[in-house]
Amino acid sequence: MTTRQQRRVFGEVADAYDEVRPGYPVEIARRVAAYLGHTPARIVESGAGTGKGTAVLRTFAAPLTCVEPDPAMAAVLRRRFAGDDLVEVFLGSFENWTPPPGGVELLASAQAWHWVDPTRRNQLAYDALAPAGALAIFGHHYGFAEGPFLDEMDAIYDEIAPEIADPPDKRLDRARSFHHDEIAESGLFADVETQHLETIVHFDTQRYLTLLSTFSGHRMLPEDKRVPLHNALADLIDRHGGVLEHRITTSLWLARKPRP
Repeated sequence: MTTRQQRRVFGEVADAYDEVRPGYPVEIARRVAAYLGHTPARIVESGAGTGKGTAVLRTFAAPLTCVEPDPAMAAVLRRRFAGDDLVEVFLGSFENWTPPPGGVELLASAQAWHWVDPTRRNQLAYDALAPAGALAIFGHHYGFAEGPFLDEMDAIYDEIAPEIADPPDKRLDRARSFHHDEIAESGLFADVETQHLETIVHFDTQRYLTLLSTFSGHRMLPEDKRVPLHNALADLIDRHGGVLEHRITTSLWLARKPRP
């Protein structure tokens, strides 16, 4: 019997992932360029997925290597950038990708850096970068307005699937410091900083359930838990008007490889 790996379940719903996952603001590229002090000449993206972050990185008009381990996700990525001579797709993990001699000026990862081996990722990033090159990690944190709706949603998770419930007191902290401390404490990088952008995105009931189906925690639930959970959440959203407002915090973590 094949054991599913949580980091590899996204390919099961690659098209849905591409359809419903929110993209990233182009402002991310402007902030990365400002941090670097110039436009990067060469970029590698770890865990490119279907190209949500790639679309922002592509605005640099620089050669871009997209590293993606899942064949189904990589297939969507290739379709999206078919005929684009600046975009190269490497099918494999970041751990197995070999940097070019001298490294790259920008290593980026959108919503995927936490899947890289935690015992090696900082060293792998350091080794992949040219001197004074930048590591740019960015990703969304999905939040809700406080109040009765959030309390009701928490109660549903606590009753049906407590193993993936998000402790209320951890939501903001996780959105704001998820990668910063680990990078800073590695001792490999300089000028570590964290920035945030906020946007509001609306989901009707069905689109929200599709979004949930692309989250690894939900995908790993057994069907006898996932179906009741999604049904209960659908009933909750319908009772509140059938549209869910997401306040999305997009966090950007930046770090620089020091010059020798």
